[in-house]
Amino acid sequence: MKFKEIIEEKKEWYALQNAVKKLPKDYGIVYKEIQRYFFKIGVSDLQVLGELLAIFEEGVKRNQAVLDVTGKDVAAFSDSLLDQEENFDK
Repeated sequence: MKFKEIIEEKKEWYALQNAVKKLPKDYGIVYKEIQRYFFKIGVSDLQVLGELLAIFEEGVKRNQAVLDVTGKDVAAFSDSLLDQEENFDK
């Protein structure tokens, strides 16, 4: 990865994290837990994290509780999101 690409990715990362801070507290907590889960299994793709943020922002606009968006099994939701990304990339 070139230096400029690294800088651009860092900017994107910080923009994403700042957007997460604007979410309601419960959404932020669940987002961080999913992010931690992704990192634990070796997923650090900003695209999938951006998609997660978009889903959460839509849930906020609809005045939904975060668990209404993810379902009670947040791990299954996370895995489903990863599966969708993998299928989309093919």
